[in-house]
Amino acid sequence: MKSHIALVLAMALNACTPTSGGDVSRRMTISDSDLPPVKVFATGRHVGPVRANNDLALDFIELSFKLESGRELPVFTRFEGPITVTVTGQQPASLQHDLNRLIGRLRTEARINISQISAPRANITINAVPRSEIRRLLPQAACFVAPNVSTLDEYRKARKSKLANWSQLRSRERLAIFLPNDVSPQEVRDCLHEELAQALGPLNDLYRLPDSVFNDDNVHTVLTGFDMLMLRTYYAPQLHNGMSRGQVAATLPHILRQINPRGETAAASFATRTPIQWKRAIETALGPATQRSARRSAAAEALRIAGAMGWQDQRRAFAHYAMGRVIQHDSPHEAQQHYAAAKRFYAATPGTRLHQAYVATQMAAFAISQGQGSEALQMIAPHIEIARLNENAALLSTLLLLRAEALDLENRPSEAEAVRLDSLGWARYGFGSDWAVRAKLREIASLNPLKG
Repeated sequence: MKSHIALVLAMALNACTPTSGGDVSRRMTISDSDLPPVKVFATGRHVGPVRANNDLALDFIELSFKLESGRELPVFTRFEGPITVTVTGQQPASLQHDLNRLIGRLRTEARINISQISAPRANITINAVPRSEIRRLLPQAACFVAPNVSTLDEYRKARKSKLANWSQLRSRERLAIFLPNDVSPQEVRDCLHEELAQALGPLNDLYRLPDSVFNDDNVHTVLTGFDMLMLRTYYAPQLHNGMSRGQVAATLPHILRQINPRGETAAASFATRTPIQWKRAIETALGPATQRSARRSAAAEALRIAGAMGWQDQRRAFAHYAMGRVIQHDSPHEAQQHYAAAKRFYAATPGTRLHQAYVATQMAAFAISQGQGSEALQMIAPHIEIARLNENAALLSTLLLLRAEALDLENRPSEAEAVRLDSLGWARYGFGSDWAVRAKLREIASLNPLKG
């Protein structure tokens, strides 16, 4: 069983967790609102990875022959032939638009023969259900995908049997995705991207990947160029169900040479694997149900392991970011030092411009709280277009709201109001219901010392 489990990176300004926040029992409504209309993304930019095919082959093997639990998968599995998708349940208004765009990208970028049908059963059945139904089965999951079932009732009966056990799978013929239908449009879309990608392909997540949804840091929430390349490789004609790890490994160089020729000349980096101890430390540091002292100790352990491993990549940066989140309430100035360190390590790692945007929200928020409007504007400026191109409405609206407060500090009220108004349509997509949008407005406005 593969599930999308969100790390809760605390409350304020964290657009990178796929949760709406607040009281999830209140059903989201996006009609009959006096706020501006919901904005949706029509385009994005998802460039492919520029790294060695040797590294990509290692990533593919580790993504495809392991579960997140670390359990090995004995054989390669995928769908054979055309793949059909159908949607059942009470669909959120935004789902069809986002599904159309995703299927279009899968067809053109990953070259997968996939299409939506109106029949009640298909190879992949997307079930739109209340979040409470998902949490009743998997308390920590935002959404999940399961093999050999099509409905929630079928999954309830099969969940503890071999039928729903990924390690027992020898081919993919029928899977179900369970998405919440009472959360923000962005959360629905984020779940759709990750779960459909894993229904089609890899079942593992790797923290070492800077530019992928197959990463538990939850920074990327729509399929990236790397992800599409992995899925295109998955459905290369040279691969088929039942192949062993060794057989797939022997075939990958030929596939990647064909579909990613520029990777033949790139220098390999041979990124180290991520120890389970580091993963556990990060999950404890950012988990919702741990005492602050334990979270701080866990963040310190993640930093210690990152240093001992000699990492200079996004994992070292993420450990600093986690420490900043943990200590921000009690030691805000020290937290800024960790954010600065995270920014430095991210800047030295290709493929981390979106990560840097998250760090910028934390540093700009602090600058605003200190009355430093000009500094905040400089921090925010490079990242607004990055959030837009990566189709992250929650992050985009947060950056715009921060920019509005910084403009107010600089005595530019008309500009501030225009930016704030622009942010609201994106906030409705990113955060959902009117009460959640207004809560975000109040939260960011409270940073401004002029509004005391």
